Amino acid sequence: MAQRIIIERLEFYGRCGVTEEERRKPQLIAIDLELEAVVDAAGLSDRLDETIDYAQVAERLVALGGSLTCRLLESLAEQLIAMLFAEFPVDRVHMWIRKLHAPLAMVAGSVGVRFERTRVAHPTPRTGPTPAPFLTQQLARFSSGRVLDVAAGRGRHALHLLSHGLQVEAIDRDAQALAVLETAAAEQGLSGLTTRVLDLEEKPDHPPSLGQECYDAIVVFFYLHRPLFPVLMDALKPNGLLLYETFSIENYFRHQHPRRWGFCLAHNELLRLTAPLRVLHYDEGEHDGHGDGPCYTARLVAQKAGPEIPR
Repeated sequence: MAQRIIIERLEFYGRCGVTEEERRKPQLIAIDLELEAVVDAAGLSDRLDETIDYAQVAERLVALGGSLTCRLLESLAEQLIAMLFAEFPVDRVHMWIRKLHAPLAMVAGSVGVRFERTRVAHPTPRTGPTPAPFLTQQLARFSSGRVLDVAAGRGRHALHLLSHGLQVEAIDRDAQALAVLETAAAEQGLSGLTTRVLDLEEKPDHPPSLGQECYDAIVVFFYLHRPLFPVLMDALKPNGLLLYETFSIENYFRHQHPRRWGFCLAHNELLRLTAPLRVLHYDEGEHDGHGDGPCYTARLVAQKAGPEIPR
């Protein structure tokens, strides 16, 4: 039995705009939604599991919409629609998405776009390594700017950052891996990527400079080279963020991975290595995000000091 589920004027605050100023401040966004699906006769059975739970649809739209940062409403809408097809048994989506307070003096009402998409015609999402959960959890801290992805590999984190409108420089010593990243970014229509082949351990005790106050954020996942930390902190702009996660010594004892204990952080070692920064988040324990199962990692978000305010 064909069914249409309608949600009118679902509202949330999202970051969407061509300019950095627009993206910096969340704006009130509204969605009118019509979902078409073939479902069982829920009206006869009175069972929620035989239809589409519109409350769950609304919750997912608000959660995802509030976490994304996009330049265009079109990009925001496409990501929301992709989620609907991935998570709910809908066959067709009609969406009207709009900014309720248009950033234009001559427009008294809203501005927006309308979409109609079918499951058959909608592109199948590309599969591949997903970003570490810690990155997605902390992404709201990255409102805009230039991000350095250290030891980026094939770019599972760089691609995620690019999809949220950030400028990303990816560095790795593996030129082939960076070429794969560049191809993936081009195929997905993502702009703002630069890559650089760089061996950070060519001189083990003297890593190359990454510049002075160049990046608004630096992300490092599952890579540890202790002499690099002063270089990372030098490369951060004032108020810049360092997001870091890698194996703790607990993982070596429990899973014998990595093969050398020196590639793991001792308890609280990450705090000591980043002591000049202000800690915004830190924890050690069992986490998802690497390989086939949970592992023991240390996770940190820390901020470089900004300029002092004259009294």
